[in-house]
Amino acid sequence: MVAYTAIAVVVIVIIVAVSFSLQAHRTKPVILYVNQGNGVVNGSNFAPMLEFASSKGFNTIFFQIYRQGDLLFSTGDLGTFVNETHDRGLEIFFALYITNSSQVLPTSVFGLGEDGISLDMSTLDLGAQESLLASLQASFHGKTAVTTTDMTSTLKPDLLILETYGSATQQYIRPGIIASVGVFATSSSADYQSQFQFALNNSDGVMVFDYAGLLKSRY
Repeated sequence: MVAYTAIAVVVIVIIVAVSFSLQAHRTKPVILYVNQGNGVVNGSNFAPMLEFASSKGFNTIFFQIYRQGDLLFSTGDLGTFVNETHDRGLEIFFALYITNSSQVLPTSVFGLGEDGISLDMSTLDLGAQESLLASLQASFHGKTAVTTTDMTSTLKPDLLILETYGSATQQYIRPGIIASVGVFATSSSADYQSQFQFALNNSDGVMVFDYAGLLKSRY
């Protein structure tokens, strides 16, 4: 009887530990990056993208709405995208791809109900990045994010996403940042799943770059 009791206790402990682990993962951002440069997503195919994201376990969309100084959508369209995303139980960040310090933040899209704004500006020098992030934090009252290829970035957004694509950068995956998986830097579905789980288990979340790549790979 004692032996059976001990076994039962061990089983309960394992179940509780797994439950806590799964719950922790549910609360982590699992981000799908929609890059308009690789594959356009607009009103005609936004809903299928959301269906895909939900089916693959993503809880957050980084939706690129601004590229190199050009705003790609009207505020009306963006408001619709926000509502549709929330109806699916997902969060949406507007992603701003900025390649020149002369490109200004599109403040007209701030406050449309989006859950956050993400700055994608790795090609800029640190001073320009610091200035843009400070401007965003001063003018936007929501979560801020930065995606960067600088593994030693000192920027302090709410979410700092390191673009840890491939095995060479896995050493930088740690708590305190969100790690990334690049579909283009995977060799198979098994490799993708392995990189995905490593990033999720060892950081504060995971971002997958990108939607078009996942569709093409059929992972």
